[in-house]
Parts: sequence; C-alpha cells; structure tokens
Amino acid sequence: MQTTPPQPEILLPRSRRLGHLFDDESLDLLSRVLDSWFHVPGTHIRFGISGIIGLIPGLGDAITGLAACIIVLAAWFRGLPYITLARMLVNLALDVIIGAIPLLGDVFDIAWKANRRNYKLLTRHLAEPRRHTWRDWCVLVLMAVAIAAILLAPVIVLVWLVLHLLHGL
Repeated sequence: MQTTPPQPEILLPRSRRLGHLFDDESLDLLSRVLDSWFHVPGTHIRFGISGIIGLIPGLGDAITGLAACIIVLAAWFRGLPYITLARMLVNLALDVIIGAIPLLGDVFDIAWKANRRNYKLLTRHLAEPRRHTWRDWCVLVLMAVAIAAILLAPVIVLVWLVLHLLHGL
C-alpha cells in the first residue's frame, strides 16, 4: 500500500484566524465606544472614551491611539489596498497628534472621530472593492498639500520679515 505524504496545513485567510475580534460587529462597537458612545443631552454632540481618556496629558491619546490601531490592523488583515490603509493611518495620526494638544486637542478628537471614519473606510471598501480608491488618493494629496502649506507658512513669514527688515536698513 502506498501512503500519501502528509498534507501541509491549509492556511486560513488572515481574518479568520483571529475569529470574532475583527468581525464587523466588533469593529463597529469599538469605533462607537471610542468615538460616539456618549452624547451631550439636548445636543447632537457625541463623544467616546477617547475624548475622556484624552484629557490625561500625553498618556490618554497614546492609549486610545493604540486601541484605534485595531481597526487599521483589521483592515490590513482583510486585504484593504495600501492607499486606503495609508488614509486610515493619516486619520489616526491626526487624531493622536492634534489630540495631544491640551483641551483643543480633545475638542478636535470629539469632532474628528477618526475611528468612525476608519470604520467607514473599511466597510466602504468591503462593500465595493477597488471602486473608491481614487478618493483615497485625492484625500491624501490634499492632506499632503495642506500639511506642506502649514509647514511652509512659518518659513514664508520668516523670509518676508527678514527681507522687510533688510529692505528697511
């Protein structure tokens, strides 16, 4: 009798190995808890625990930033295109970096809702793969131009002041 060699273990898709952690319901719940779980009575303002924990200087935004990485990681496991992942990372980076500014950053965090944005990017891609990636490119280009303008503005003002002072001499 001829025996067949043992078959290698069939690798499951990455999203199946992690079970329910990365399913739509869990990710939706996580994004709502982080960004919109509570509401201010009498208004349409919603905020999550990231807005509360973010009040702890330095540490709060780092903790909620790590929790928010779960959604980006789930998107990677589900095979989202790199451009969409980059957009999700930019959303998260803005949330963490600007959120680190005392009080103003917390207001931004409540308004920006990076986790809800990232969850919507994930579900949008899963519903219509490859259809909307041009939007991701447009948003990233516009954000790069805005960041460049923000970084160049002080340099331009400084050059103008120096030229103005030298012209006055």
